[in-house]
Amino acid sequence: MEVRWAEKLDRITTTAIQDPEGFLGHPVNAFKLMKRLNTEWGEVEDLVLKDMSDGFISNLTIQRQYFPNDEDQNGAAKALLRLQDTYQLDTQTISSGDFPGVTASLPFKSTLAVEDSFELGKIAYSDADYYHTELWMAQALRQLDEGEESSIELVTILDYLSYSVYQQGELERALKYTKRLLSHQRALGNLKYFDYQLAKQKKAEKEQNTEEESKMKQEHSGGKMSQLPERRKYEQLCRGEGLKMTARRQRHLFCRYSNHRHPFYVIGPVKQEDEWDRPRIIRYHGIISEKEIEKVKELAKPRLRRATISNPVTGVLETAHYRISKSAWLAAYEHPVVDRINQRIQDITGLDVKTAEELQVANYGVGGQYEPHFDFGRKDEPDAFKELGTGNRIATWLFYMSDVAAGGATVFPEVGAAVKPMKFQINGSMREARSSEDHAD
Repeated sequence: MEVRWAEKLDRITTTAIQDPEGFLGHPVNAFKLMKRLNTEWGEVEDLVLKDMSDGFISNLTIQRQYFPNDEDQNGAAKALLRLQDTYQLDTQTISSGDFPGVTASLPFKSTLAVEDSFELGKIAYSDADYYHTELWMAQALRQLDEGEESSIELVTILDYLSYSVYQQGELERALKYTKRLLSHQRALGNLKYFDYQLAKQKKAEKEQNTEEESKMKQEHSGGKMSQLPERRKYEQLCRGEGLKMTARRQRHLFCRYSNHRHPFYVIGPVKQEDEWDRPRIIRYHGIISEKEIEKVKELAKPRLRRATISNPVTGVLETAHYRISKSAWLAAYEHPVVDRINQRIQDITGLDVKTAEELQVANYGVGGQYEPHFDFGRKDEPDAFKELGTGNRIATWLFYMSDVAAGGATVFPEVGAAVKPMKFQINGSMREARSSEDHAD
């Protein structure tokens, strides 16, 4: 068995080295790599440390500091849960690695073992997210029942599963799972407790409102059994549903060559495409080159840190659960490429970039997100950008610097718009109908 595992790991490693970005673009591959380097690496260390060569041990210790930690592993797991919710994926789809739009473009896909499904359920459990705990413990149980070998005991999975179901008010199902492990001493106590609670519930309620329970489950969000209408719109748009563009409005959207009344673009005008009318969203084609993209990535990579948002009350930058990404800022004076990009934006928009913020490079990784937000300070947030000293924001430009196999849209919930990422292009949302320009990345 160890030989088969080693051969499989060797195949995975070979594929990953050939195309690291493509390999890690698959969510399951990313999660399993984090788990392997953080959790399973300890077992490898115990084995290889028997080699008492000082040089070998020293090199191992140095490399270990660059490996993922518990926070990284948990982050990769929660990314899978976010993808599951946003794109309405079932656990079997994720477990098999068959992500719509992603799998076909990759030479190798990973699948989740029982231990992996159990790990996802445990991470959800640690956040009191009993909805996802149930889903992933049930998936782990299904894999065990189908004969998959695992170091995770059946009773452990059933214990988590029965408790998570109970926490969601489904006592009869909690009893069903508990009865499967009567030989487990802890379960005997649970059985008596669930029996008592079920009798109490049936006495208080003659019939159970299953319709209401189903609605609660559908409207969960990150373990919470409620969901704002805005978030539902946001997730629908991310899936390509609920777009409000009509045929009549679409007839007024055009593609054109434009020189923007700038002498530099008279001979070589830019390709301009209308994506949306209100607010005005424009896509420019062929504005940034591959060479420039690689230079921007090279400059930004060493500085990438967890992205922050501006507190609307204090104006202070802070991390937030609704923005999951890493970012870095590049000033024009740091490299001619950055300066050229800024100048290009100024030439096309006619806006003076002297008061613009530095170029922000963002990496959303797997399952990253930026939930619905406003890019500009509203009337009740007069000091939102006070520390910048350049006034309020009037336009947002996005350069897409990588191809995305699936997902990654920038959506505008209030107007029902969604813009899909395309490499080499810019998505500019100009300051028009600002009151409705609430969007999410």
